[in-house]
Amino acid sequence: MTLHQPTRRRSPRHGGWVAALAAAILAVPVLSAPALAAIPGDPATASSFNLEPGPDLSGTVTALKAALPTQGVQELLDQGNRIAKTGASCTTDPFGTGDNGAVLAPARKLCWDAGDAATQEWIPQGITGVSDAQADELWGTRKPLVTAWYDKAGAPLCSTDPGTCPDKGVRLSFLDPETPVAGTPDGRRYRHVLLVEPYVNSYGNASYRAVDVHAGGIAWYKYHLYVADTLNGLRVFDMRSVLDLNPDQNASVDDTTLNGLKSNVTDESRIGRQSNVYYGHTYRYVMPQVASYKFVAAQGNSSAGTCVATGAPKASYISVDRSVPAAPALIMGEYCNSDTDHPERGRVGALPIDDTTGLLRQTGETVIATSAYHLPRDLTQGAARYNGMYYFNRSYLDNSGSLRRATVTSGRLVDHGGNITNAVGPEDLYVEHGQSASDAAQYLWSLTEHRADTTAGCTDTGSPCGRVIYAHRLSDVLARP
Repeated sequence: MTLHQPTRRRSPRHGGWVAALAAAILAVPVLSAPALAAIPGDPATASSFNLEPGPDLSGTVTALKAALPTQGVQELLDQGNRIAKTGASCTTDPFGTGDNGAVLAPARKLCWDAGDAATQEWIPQGITGVSDAQADELWGTRKPLVTAWYDKAGAPLCSTDPGTCPDKGVRLSFLDPETPVAGTPDGRRYRHVLLVEPYVNSYGNASYRAVDVHAGGIAWYKYHLYVADTLNGLRVFDMRSVLDLNPDQNASVDDTTLNGLKSNVTDESRIGRQSNVYYGHTYRYVMPQVASYKFVAAQGNSSAGTCVATGAPKASYISVDRSVPAAPALIMGEYCNSDTDHPERGRVGALPIDDTTGLLRQTGETVIATSAYHLPRDLTQGAARYNGMYYFNRSYLDNSGSLRRATVTSGRLVDHGGNITNAVGPEDLYVEHGQSASDAAQYLWSLTEHRADTTAGCTDTGSPCGRVIYAHRLSDVLARP
């Protein structure tokens, strides 16, 4: 949660928490004191996580690809127009001195460019990378990371900056953490891509609109990118369907599209096909949704932070487990802010991936979950599993975050070892598995959401804020008692 930033009007994962904030603070005064009321029915019911495919969008996406040229991931990286800093040039340090337990300093860290580090409009959430996508951990010759941001549209920022008023939905950042920028050894290029939902407009033409989700977790497998859709399930995008609205790279002149119309990248207020012009809120690249998965069970949760223990879970965050090559899995969990009336801490489940297609494995028309457990702690913002060990990021307002480990013991998911203090505002998790080379290090990646500003909390000693992408060596995490 981001206390010091404007409240977003449509955040299914965090939305609704402002009204209950006073009660939440009383119930959970510090991160080290979560609500731990008993949860019935452990392990959780796996079938609650079952999914079924949504509507077929392939025809509309094909029509859009006939109108607009496509670009690949390597081209996105080559044309990165923003520069992240690493090494000594990344001075942002949200790791503080620790609110509860010893701080684990990151082995790797990258800082966004100044505009993305300070923006109030976009909030970082999800992270994945090529180690999820490919067993050899390479996309061509590159090792990209991908992050997701949601648009915190609305007042008060909108009243002073009209360009932020439209709800632009979700954007991705494609970043190459390995390749230095020529002349800037500590620089790493990245590029934003806007996610869009295809539809057929009232004139019968293929168009697209903003993707209205929180994007608290993303996961990349083969060509497919999964995005958590909190109260529904998953949305799926295809890396082969990135549409280019400005192939001549001259933003001042509208390009002619493949179907003889125009595309525009200067109008921040518009998106989709309007009056025979394609727009993308000024973004050069848009990536249309190609598929979706919906929960089979009824959804008993609401957009508020509390949860129920039965029915469909929230899809708050996701990751990929590649530790068993023959049985890759998508890990999905839910964010819950427990209180006296709602003691549920959330659940985490596993869904099978079909390695031949990169889509979820179906039995008939259903994706059948292989496991589900109640979480040992609430306030969980991200989860990953590797070689049977679960890793959880927890955060609470502007307190230092908490990295927890857990294993399945006697049919329950229980804490393994003690708390590890990490950054303020940690979010989604991604495992760089290091299987492609015998000497490759394994990393547990994450990112932080809070801006560094003058709000009380961010300037307090021991609880600094600031947006970074960071990684711990998995061996360092496992070595902690």
